[in-house]
Amino acid sequence: MKGVESNITEANKPNVVFLMGPTASGKTALATELVEKYPFELISVDSAQVYRGLDIGSAKPTALELKKTPHRLIDIRDPADAYSAADFRKDALVEMAKIIANHKIPLLVGGSMLYFKVLLDGLSDLPSADSSVRKKLIEEAETRGWPALHQDLARFDPVSARRIHQNDKQRIQRALEIYYISGNTMTDLHNRQLDNQSELKEQGAASIFDFNVTSFAIAPNSRAELHQRIATRFHLMLDLGLVDEVRTLFNREDLTDSLPSIRAVGYRQVWDCLAGKIDYDAMVERGIIATRQLAKRQLTWLRSWPDVIWLDSDDTDLLNTALKNMPFATI
Repeated sequence: MKGVESNITEANKPNVVFLMGPTASGKTALATELVEKYPFELISVDSAQVYRGLDIGSAKPTALELKKTPHRLIDIRDPADAYSAADFRKDALVEMAKIIANHKIPLLVGGSMLYFKVLLDGLSDLPSADSSVRKKLIEEAETRGWPALHQDLARFDPVSARRIHQNDKQRIQRALEIYYISGNTMTDLHNRQLDNQSELKEQGAASIFDFNVTSFAIAPNSRAELHQRIATRFHLMLDLGLVDEVRTLFNREDLTDSLPSIRAVGYRQVWDCLAGKIDYDAMVERGIIATRQLAKRQLTWLRSWPDVIWLDSDDTDLLNTALKNMPFATI
């Protein structure tokens, strides 16, 4: 990022747009329209779309759509390989630098709110994963259940516990893992990072993320409408062949349901069905419920997002509403 971060002043900071929102809110459709109207280039902010072969269940743009409107950071990992928020931050900054060098504006679109936050705020000194600790946590969860482990987390890190849903296995596991490895909570490490950033600013040092950011959140005004969108889209995914897509992954010997890719919403429910743990009807019900829970978590993030501009998914003039709220745009 040196080419972007060097000699940056308040007057010449590059512009960047965040287009965030809960699943099924219409982010991709709006992003595609924006690219056709203004010199944007898209960067996907989606923890499932980074994986090759996770197409239908991640609502990944089709090959034809990607040819017409390319998205960066899609199909960059095999499902057997983990991809972290730290990986995303590094990759996104590189892609943003390329876009800016091409005299375009980065438009980051997606619903992985942690990725957006890490991109803005940087990373705390989080300890690396420990396979033995992780194995013990998974075994304990199989015995006691993830809600019980969430209660453990709440005892020593109530701030993280309030932010993490009791059924969000991946984040509960990571928060507990960090504590057991380092003796520090995620909240402590995050606060330490904020203190370090404040010290840098007091010393006149450049910000880690030196851009003028315009942040949008798109969602239907009605929760019932969002729930209906989620149910409709999940059924459409099934009609498009989601079960067969997951079966291809299920038949690979190197993939298990402990991998982040397979634990993505929708994929883990179909995986459980293929493994004989639940029947088809239960899979559909749990898939829709899990997606609703994901949307609720995304909205919780967005309600506390600084300076966010809310857009109504059902706005009949959505494109122009978004452009009018971009301080750099002329329409």
